[in-house]
Amino acid sequence: MRALQLVEDKRLERVEIDPPPPPSHGEVRLRVKAVALNHIDVWGWRGMAFAKRKLPLVIGAEASAEVDAVGPGVAGLVPGQLVAIFGARTCGLCRPCRDGRDNLCEHVGGVHGFHLDGFAAEIVTMPARNCVPAPPGVDAVGAALAPITFGTVEHMLFDNARLEPGETILIHAGGSGIGSAAIQFAKAIGCTVITTVGSDAKIEPARALGADHVINYREDRFEGVVRKLTRKRGVDVVFEHVGADTWAGSMLCLKRGGRLVTCGSTSGVSAQTNLMMLFQQQLRLIGSFGCTMANMADAMEKMARGLARPVIDTELDWDGIDAALARMETRDVFGKIVLRLDG
Repeated sequence: MRALQLVEDKRLERVEIDPPPPPSHGEVRLRVKAVALNHIDVWGWRGMAFAKRKLPLVIGAEASAEVDAVGPGVAGLVPGQLVAIFGARTCGLCRPCRDGRDNLCEHVGGVHGFHLDGFAAEIVTMPARNCVPAPPGVDAVGAALAPITFGTVEHMLFDNARLEPGETILIHAGGSGIGSAAIQFAKAIGCTVITTVGSDAKIEPARALGADHVINYREDRFEGVVRKLTRKRGVDVVFEHVGADTWAGSMLCLKRGGRLVTCGSTSGVSAQTNLMMLFQQQLRLIGSFGCTMANMADAMEKMARGLARPVIDTELDWDGIDAALARMETRDVFGKIVLRLDG
């Protein structure tokens, strides 16, 4: 079968490899339909693995698939069913896993496509518990965006930041995959949405998604604009995933008692924090990583109800993946780049 392997830093190859064995107890065999690219793919591509891994490695951390066969002991999944694949190799046995807090697994074995072989292959075998059925109205591309893009945003905004209707939120990088999803989720509950983008070309697309105010951070200091827009009050929530470049400004944008939720650090992993501002303003800084399978299901239900839609920059076939990752590295995208494996 065909697969995309990272063979060395910044070099991917399309290869023919042996298909996985038939599913064993509790497993399903899946025919992958679509793979959505993320910054975790960029990090792996340029050698930032943060853990031991062996090359060659099949890439792809976020995907949808069609159930091809089910192993013994599997209930609730049938051949032909469309599913989104939870991308972390969790144990399923520890207290967090049993409680449905999958992203807090105490014995996680790694992330597919980063530490373990990923989903950019025609056929994969997975534990059935890692497959979340897509509801009617959600296609292969929508399901492919549930495990990281939409699921991460669902977890950040509603489990962690506890975003409420009518609040004001600053969403960084509104042209990114999670930024474009966050704009839609926040607007769907009646929030005032302020977002940043890196070029004038991204302003109107961000507004079309529902952003009330769009700031080109390369032209204006976003924190100054936010203070003016909120009449120096500040925002209730900041949706952070940029990191060092925006951290101090993001804290300045918060109102007293405001919440900053972060899931990323693409501009650097270390940033200074004004501790006096933190305690005097009674701010809350919240770390968020990944999502739960329940978040994936909730996000797909919102897609099915028309409350959010996938924002696609480009769809690729098996070719052009290196160029796509290079574009992502320079942030020259609006929305998601999706690799279609079902063509």
